[in-house]
Amino acid sequence: MSRPIALTIAGSDPGGGAGIQADLKTFSALGVYGMAAITALTAQNTREVTGVSEVPAEFVAKQIDTLFADITPDAVKTGMLANVDVIRVVAAKAREHRFQNLVVDPVMVAKSGDRLLREDAVKALREELLPAAFVVTPNIPEASEILGRTIETVEQMRKAARQLHEMGAVNVVVKGGHLSGESATDILFDGKRYHEYSARRVPTKNTHGTGCTFASAIAAHLARGETVAEAVQLAKSYLTGAIERAYDVGHGHGPVHHFWRWWDSS
Repeated sequence: MSRPIALTIAGSDPGGGAGIQADLKTFSALGVYGMAAITALTAQNTREVTGVSEVPAEFVAKQIDTLFADITPDAVKTGMLANVDVIRVVAAKAREHRFQNLVVDPVMVAKSGDRLLREDAVKALREELLPAAFVVTPNIPEASEILGRTIETVEQMRKAARQLHEMGAVNVVVKGGHLSGESATDILFDGKRYHEYSARRVPTKNTHGTGCTFASAIAAHLARGETVAEAVQLAKSYLTGAIERAYDVGHGHGPVHHFWRWWDSS
């Protein structure tokens, strides 16, 4: 039996907590062979993003084409796509290569507050990439920006998930970590019914890369053959454990512990 394979198309975080580094760690931790096509280089640490160098869209396309000429992944996850041209290329390649289990994490802003997606690219993400997504995983600020309205309650999260589904995404997970309360609740809408996933909120500042890790964990479990509902549940459990066992790296928002099931961070 061959090992499941997942591809991340995203930006690089030299600090190792987010971006393709977090994606590849997550794939490995969950028993999936990981590949990466890089869309942008960032200069960042746990406190700030000091620079971004975007990879030309045609070279992003070349990376994807070259991989698919040799290796077909069982799932594809997108993260930081940076600009309109890259979004359009990725959407086109998703159709051309018939991406299986495309998980779109609509990365817009880093944990530090620095913007990672140009404002003029939101329309392209909404109109060209969402319709190609098998699963899309916005947090509340991202869903709010895509939809152009505020989201402040679980009921509004449900409505947002349905509206994003109507835009073309097959399955929508709206993450509720930005709401207050003792638990963090995510809502999955699969086009027919809602699924609710709650976990105890972990009091920690070390949450760098949580969005990347969650979306990558969903992709990994889809690559392994789980259903969407199972993949989201398993990803939620994995991420909660990674946050609970996060440890201090740097002086800002430290990373989660991707290999918490394998070695102790203490």
